[in-house]
Amino acid sequence: MTKLPRQTAIALVAASAFAAVSASAFDLPHWLGGKSATPVITASTNLQPQADVPNTVPLADARALVPDYREIVKRFGPAVVGITVSGMHKASAEEAGPAGNDPFCQFFRGIPGLPQGLGQRGGSQSEPFSGQGSGFIVSADGLILTNAHVVRDAKEVTVRLADRHEFAAKVIGADPVTDVALLRVDAKQLPTVRLGHASEVEVGDRVLAIGAPYGLEQTATQGIISAKGRSLPGDSAVPFLQTDAAVNPGNSGGPLFAGNGEVVGINAQIYSRSGGFQGLSFAVPIDVALQVKDQLLKTGKVEHARLGVQVQDLTQSLADSFGMASPDGAVVSQVSPHSAAERAGLKAGDVIGQVNDTPVRHSGELSSLISMAQPGQDVKLKVWRDHGWTTLNARLGALQDDAQAQANLGDQADGTPQIGLALRSLSKSELHELGVQQGLLAQGTDGAAQRAGIQEGAVLLAVNGKPLASVQELRQQLDKHPKTLALLVQRDGQRIFVPVNLG
Repeated sequence: MTKLPRQTAIALVAASAFAAVSASAFDLPHWLGGKSATPVITASTNLQPQADVPNTVPLADARALVPDYREIVKRFGPAVVGITVSGMHKASAEEAGPAGNDPFCQFFRGIPGLPQGLGQRGGSQSEPFSGQGSGFIVSADGLILTNAHVVRDAKEVTVRLADRHEFAAKVIGADPVTDVALLRVDAKQLPTVRLGHASEVEVGDRVLAIGAPYGLEQTATQGIISAKGRSLPGDSAVPFLQTDAAVNPGNSGGPLFAGNGEVVGINAQIYSRSGGFQGLSFAVPIDVALQVKDQLLKTGKVEHARLGVQVQDLTQSLADSFGMASPDGAVVSQVSPHSAAERAGLKAGDVIGQVNDTPVRHSGELSSLISMAQPGQDVKLKVWRDHGWTTLNARLGALQDDAQAQANLGDQADGTPQIGLALRSLSKSELHELGVQQGLLAQGTDGAAQRAGIQEGAVLLAVNGKPLASVQELRQQLDKHPKTLALLVQRDGQRIFVPVNLG
């Protein structure tokens, strides 16, 4: 229901009062503050009370009314900050501009002066960069939340308040998995936002974003929550809030306010084929961000749990084939060796329908529940198998950040054959951009690999016909002391098997 303008409301009340004085029984609607179903009797009449009449005017939910955006900006805008960063980094596909058919673009992309990514530079040379983002103060003694990608590789971070005071900021920690970072500035008695709960907002609720799009500080835009629990390609650990509030490069890390003025999310990504806003943006729920913040504040790092499965959504046809009544759940398509899932007895074809007491309707919900749990935590999995439900117990393992996992297989001291590769796992967004489910990026080559023609920047997809999802899987093949390895390599969109002689 639309909130009536103040002048209109006053006019209606005045007209009502005038009607009462002129010897008419008139009942103010409940939504204007009247006493529902109670007749109004004027002093100048002897009319008898009327029978109760149902109030046909629908009651307005306070959350459906237009929020006082002016008051939200005035009260909490001073706690929203602009962030500038500079440093040196080696670009990956995550910094590339909108590429191919991938419309999911982080807000850092497209800022003037930023590197434009692997696709335009070759991706192996470090060079200076600078960028802009947003953030918000969560404690008066200088704690600030923003996105991890805003401060990634930054050597210098500067925070600018709404009153134009500037402070050098220290990065306490950043978590690439959830894209949340925590900063601290040396200041006291700073303005702060009021934190809410993302679980309390619903689709259709009005929201307000404040940030610094394209460096234009203290810019406010409004919209609604258009979806909840959205799982994005490469970001399955976060159940994003989806909104149509206009956000652009530079808004990244800024707060998303609910209509009551409480922060319910951190603006993190947009859906765009142009690099600018096209009607869809995504925010990290504040509940997730605060959980990350507490770990960063305590230890400077965040631990995420790992079950060790690849899952997909359950469709109606799959549900029918499994004998399930409804297509709710996450289908296990692959179980990783030596993982918590394998130890718990999970198999490909199992459908996970519940984790502890929380139902799982989509695969993204399972990924989020597991990722935000703690390594070593025991969970009960409700699993559909052989046309019936069973319960499995799993002790979760630890998720090593794929974007940071590195290994050098060129210097083996235990007699294991040397292959001459410096490798790292591909990030989730890199996997999505390349259109592969797993792979390792060659950051350096030497020895046998170099002689075989494998160059820096190549992506290793499989070894001896087996998919490569981790450096450890390649180590296991090398531990067998083979004379040759057949590596499936992808470069410039082409795939080829390369024999590597280790003899």
